[in-house]
Amino acid sequence: MAHSEQGGAERTVVGVDGSPGAREALVWALRDAARRGTSLEVVSSFPVELRLSDPFVLDEAQLESVREDTLQRARAQVEEVRAETGQTGVPLDVLAVAGPPAQMLLAASEDAGRLVVGSRGRGAVRSLVLGSVALRSVTHARVPVVVVHAGADEGRDDGPPRVVVGLDGSEASGIALERAGREAELLGAELVAVAAYSVTGYWSDAYAVALPPPEQLAGEVRGVAEQQVAEARVPDGVPVRIECLEGPAGDVLVEAAQGARLLVVGGHGQGAVRGLLMGSVALHCVLAGRCPVMVVPGSGTSGRHVPA
Repeated sequence: MAHSEQGGAERTVVGVDGSPGAREALVWALRDAARRGTSLEVVSSFPVELRLSDPFVLDEAQLESVREDTLQRARAQVEEVRAETGQTGVPLDVLAVAGPPAQMLLAASEDAGRLVVGSRGRGAVRSLVLGSVALRSVTHARVPVVVVHAGADEGRDDGPPRVVVGLDGSEASGIALERAGREAELLGAELVAVAAYSVTGYWSDAYAVALPPPEQLAGEVRGVAEQQVAEARVPDGVPVRIECLEGPAGDVLVEAAQGARLLVVGGHGQGAVRGLLMGSVALHCVLAGRCPVMVVPGSGTSGRHVPA
């Protein structure tokens, strides 16, 4: 459901650096902002390390020249992508800021609705490297972060569009579930709630006694998932399907989300059922997922959990 969200707090922040990944992130962010009716803030950064280490290398005039060049490159890419996508009506600002890319994006998104980044960067300007921005963003951002891969396979299903969300019985995955429901409503998609469980053998045979039979474990996991879905505030009209799958949570989610419009995971989880763990699943999905991945911060952060 698109809202009238022209207020600054609901804007989308997207990082660009001239790399294929960042360009894909800009395409996704423009289309998403158009669906929501929000504004877009495009942020590109340039390094200041040389200036800080040797004041004779880069003076104020040169620094301003680098800023202007970065800004013009960013604006040119924005106009190119706007023309390509047809999203010429999205209100936006383009900023060029001095400093480390991840730090600058995190600061810009503090009061935003969401942050969008490419999975990997490769600066089009000399010494401009995005590098670990996606990793830093998903581990430190106070707002939901969408990581877009170059060549993402979103929406390539033959069937109806899907939004996939990972469940593990934790509060974090409950927050992710409600966010995924709103994203599915926005996209006109089915919501697929995936709960993974593992029956992998352990070094100690004592686990064979401690763990329930696979059938019982699967039943427990499905029961927790069904309870989470029943208690969640998922928008009316969004079809919800629950899948309970065996295997490591990260691998299961990446596989289940192939061709989906979006994969949503909680930033932190702590399975409420034996053998069901999220932990570093978000990072695995960010690294291995082929569709856009949204990482939703938990309630322990001061991030904004607002309707989308």
